[in-house]
Amino acid sequence: MQEVGLAAVRQKAPLQDPTKVAPWLYRLAVTQSLLYRRKLGRKRKLVDRYVEQVRIGDEPTGDALEWLISDERRDLIRTALKQLAPRDAEILLLKYVEDWNYGRIAERLGISHSAVETRLHRARARMRTVLSELQVIES
Repeated sequence: MQEVGLAAVRQKAPLQDPTKVAPWLYRLAVTQSLLYRRKLGRKRKLVDRYVEQVRIGDEPTGDALEWLISDERRDLIRTALKQLAPRDAEILLLKYVEDWNYGRIAERLGISHSAVETRLHRARARMRTVLSELQVIES
């Protein structure tokens, strides 16, 4: 009922004809109940996906809280990467996501092996700064 009340208050097009309040509220209640069912379905699918990910054989091997925290941490790392300069983000992604070695990165970027080491060192430092600002890690 609270969701129906909030939806009634948030309506962008207020009711013009006061004699049609009952059908309007009925339709609003039906819409809100369908939205609630959809939300529960999404939550159920999320839990089912989690169970499939952590299941080896028939025994669950993970903790739901740990999974949610790691998922949230991944989102924060993506946010931090977006805040970095494209050059820093690229070199970090090549090294840690694509798992390229220094020689391959140097060839791709057209720089020397020692320049890759220097850029990676600086990019990691900038990443640590951004992550500490986002309170993902302690400074």
